[in-house]
Amino acid sequence: MKKYFIPLACALGLLSCSAKASEQTDESNTDNQNSNSETMATLSDKETPAGPDKKVVISTTEGDIEVTLYGDTPKHQANFIKLAKEGYYNGTLFHRVINEFMVQAGDPDSKDAKPGQHLGSGGPGYQIDAEFVYPKHFHKYGALAAARTGDQMNPERKSSGSQFYIVTGKKYSEAEIKQIEEYLKSEPMQRRFYELMQPHQAEIMRMQQERDQAGLQKLQEQLVSQVEAEFADKPGLTPEQKEAYTTIGGTPHLDGQYTVFGEVTKGMDVVEKIQKAETDGADRPKNDIKITGVKVID
Repeated sequence: MKKYFIPLACALGLLSCSAKASEQTDESNTDNQNSNSETMATLSDKETPAGPDKKVVISTTEGDIEVTLYGDTPKHQANFIKLAKEGYYNGTLFHRVINEFMVQAGDPDSKDAKPGQHLGSGGPGYQIDAEFVYPKHFHKYGALAAARTGDQMNPERKSSGSQFYIVTGKKYSEAEIKQIEEYLKSEPMQRRFYELMQPHQAEIMRMQQERDQAGLQKLQEQLVSQVEAEFADKPGLTPEQKEAYTTIGGTPHLDGQYTVFGEVTKGMDVVEKIQKAETDGADRPKNDIKITGVKVID
């Protein structure tokens, strides 16, 4: 696993770059939000008990989408239902649509937005604590997940207070799944390596100045060994994930990084229509696709 760790002599100067890189998983950034409104507060620091699943219907100008909100992501479930009952989503747009990836909505600034207006930064003024129920809930086709700002600004990976996305993704071959498993294991290992390295910055700089290659190598081996020990028992993709990603599809490279808090149970044909909409350079549909209402049905 040592191939995943770049030498400390190079790594020190790349700390900030690595943080930015962790936000940029190809097109997989569902963070396209600025931090101005989304870092004001967290919805609740209190424990919220798990409860039963709930169903809602998201009505759009393209048709209805029935969604199950998971009971074991209670903060996200409660928040979505609260906003739905307040009419918060009424009139908002699907402001970011990428074919074979996802459709994103929930920005209050998108109501009556002018053509070409930058969208994706709005929210209710709070974030929601991450609720990763992984690998039980993952980014399969039809998954409902919370958008968020990137890791550099948001290392705890807290969710946007209102923005969400529905996964469309694509199907993967077995060879591609193996590559994705490698990425899903190496990315958190690399991130952990940088975390462990940061308290040693002064020591690393001293050894660099003294050209102490043996000292740098020894420290690196110690940190790599610690990371490998911490991740030794971490499993790869589950059989359920592999089955889903090779048959119905999804976006596996987002797994474990964004809170999945529900799934579409009816209306993926509507989501398919939305994802195929013609878009501008910012991935906004050229013809507005609106949420006309969200109804809690149980």
